Amino acid sequence: MNKRFLSRARMLTLLCLAVALVIVGRLYYLQVMRGGQYAARADAQFTQPAAPLLDRGVIYLTDQNNTRIAAAIIKDGFAIAVNPTKVTDASALCDAVIKQVTTLLESDCMQKATKKGTQYQLLAQHLNSDAGTALEAAQIAGLIIQEDRWREYPGGSLAAQEIGFVAYNGGDSQSGRYGLERFYNTTLERQSGDLYTNFFVELFGGVKSLIKGEPQEGDLVTTIDPNVQSELEQELATYQTKWHPQLAGGIIMNPQNGEIYAMALTPTFDLNAFNKVDNPLEYANAMVENVYEMGSIVKPLTMAAGLDSGAVTEHTTYNDTGCITVDTKKICNFDLKARGVIPMQQVLSQSLNVGASFVATQTGSSTMRDYFLNHYGMGSKTGIDLPGEISGITKNLNSPRAVEYDTASFGQGIAMTPIETVRALAVLANGGYLVTPHLVRSIRYTSGITKAVDWPKQGPMLKPETATAIERMLTGVVDEAFAKQNLQFDHYSVGAKTGTAQIANPNGGGYYTDRYLHSYMGFFPSYNAKYIIFLFGYEPVGAQYSSETWGQTFHRIVQFLINYYDVPPDR
Repeated sequence: MNKRFLSRARMLTLLCLAVALVIVGRLYYLQVMRGGQYAARADAQFTQPAAPLLDRGVIYLTDQNNTRIAAAIIKDGFAIAVNPTKVTDASALCDAVIKQVTTLLESDCMQKATKKGTQYQLLAQHLNSDAGTALEAAQIAGLIIQEDRWREYPGGSLAAQEIGFVAYNGGDSQSGRYGLERFYNTTLERQSGDLYTNFFVELFGGVKSLIKGEPQEGDLVTTIDPNVQSELEQELATYQTKWHPQLAGGIIMNPQNGEIYAMALTPTFDLNAFNKVDNPLEYANAMVENVYEMGSIVKPLTMAAGLDSGAVTEHTTYNDTGCITVDTKKICNFDLKARGVIPMQQVLSQSLNVGASFVATQTGSSTMRDYFLNHYGMGSKTGIDLPGEISGITKNLNSPRAVEYDTASFGQGIAMTPIETVRALAVLANGGYLVTPHLVRSIRYTSGITKAVDWPKQGPMLKPETATAIERMLTGVVDEAFAKQNLQFDHYSVGAKTGTAQIANPNGGGYYTDRYLHSYMGFFPSYNAKYIIFLFGYEPVGAQYSSETWGQTFHRIVQFLINYYDVPPDR
């Protein structure tokens, strides 16, 4: 027996074992995970529907113990209709139906049960099988009972814009609309989902797809933690009630790998009643589909570019005059006051526009452009797994005018999506790497195999000493500036920065003098951060500065994360 024969025998044995494992996994999926559906089909006496029943993969959320919680599932039940040509007693039919379907109005039922010239009138959908069995047993002339299967979202409005929903889209079949339902529609869709399909075709179909390397059907396991998501949504609802912004949102992400634990917007909607939404714009996800001028949370990125390029150091000083003129345009600190000769730390701690402009001038336009566009990824899509993502507007960074770089240094004149902003700021929190924000951690294929999704990470984009320096400076902002509002953290190192941006006037040009975007970003622990938090409110009412509207909210979210993830003190 030669070595070549033994080698081929071993390869054949391994291939057989792999196929066997796939078949076992597929059997588990069909007999255990979908066994209830097949059993219901065997036991039911319901009429077979004309169109294939909806079938679709599950979307799971994941808590801190890696426990999967279903966020989008398929529910089995029944639909009832009536054939008026076969109805012998419409009143008795409606009485029997309304006992099982209390939401059905008698007047509607009677109208449909007696409608002439038709043989099919739908009475109700998405009803539980117990009621269907009871109506079937009653044997009511003219009543049609059909199997029904539909998408249900146990969390209701939880992560609505991120999950998306399933709906008809100009045809007889349903598909994912918005969110993960749309982005991963090919994975979630079940082409052979009709239970009338041959069982063995389903069984070996998965094996064939795996061997050929074709796209496979599966379930999504997301990084969204339902408890963190719920906390963020509650905080945003409180913010909405108090400050009445047109829109508010937040993201909580792991800056080391881009896993998003929570992403939310207000106003939002109930996924189980999406057809009742008055404004369809609520379906869209402003975190990836809208751009905003973010204000002073950009200053740490400017400072990091200055430090990394060697244009300034932490100990560099400048003479703050309160206002300067650049290309005939006046640039001033928020309070118009001069500070005199001060170090770089105060540019961040006091959020000084003149100081950010100084750093931009020292860094130079070409270097600053390189850092903003290439090191931080501004003006480009992040690659997040959500549909409709757009890139930021950074054309001012191609201008020869110095004023464009000075205004960009404090977050005006350039616009970014919130997710693009979080990715850029994460570079400051993770040692200098550009991560890919994402919502899906792995896919559980129907073949029985679970595969982790690989998300790119680029870098380093900053020198290690730069990353450490900017982490130290942002921690100084919390310890120095936030302490005045009693918002510091005694036993934890936290780095943070606020942002207040004027909103551009699309009609007359320039900026509104009384409309602002309030942003707030922070990460902790300051060194080797595990959590980065981003918050923004568009046109809040009753306060001019972000520190007034977001300070308490940010503090509560950090405290929640510390307790929820049992983060040990680092001080």
